[in-house]
Amino acid sequence: MAWDESGAGGAPVGPLAPGGGDLFGSSPAEKKSAANDIETELEPDTKRASGGAKESTNTAARTLDGWETASGLKKVVGTWDQQVKVLMGRLGAEKASLRSASGVFFQIDVGTGDELRRVRSNLDEL
Repeated sequence: MAWDESGAGGAPVGPLAPGGGDLFGSSPAEKKSAANDIETELEPDTKRASGGAKESTNTAARTLDGWETASGLKKVVGTWDQQVKVLMGRLGAEKASLRSASGVFFQIDVGTGDELRRVRSNLDEL
């Protein structure tokens, strides 16, 4: 059995193969859509859910005031707040990365194209 780099039907695979772009990564439109999903769904939903959990825990702590459980719940709320801040920061960073990735790839492509156009050959005169 021979080693073969072709995909189904004998077509070459990889990011540089014809039609192979989908195998390498997502398109700029998909990156933009993912960033928008983070902004319009994940961030607000996370904030809403964390606020609800925090409020419920605070209510339970007030109800159990004077018990050791209340002080434990208050400590949990502090930890929860820190974890939510870290998560929200990470969501924001992922959103920013998705939005900037397409621009970075475009700049690299333009730069590479400019460099290749500067290369001269005797065939250019034909």
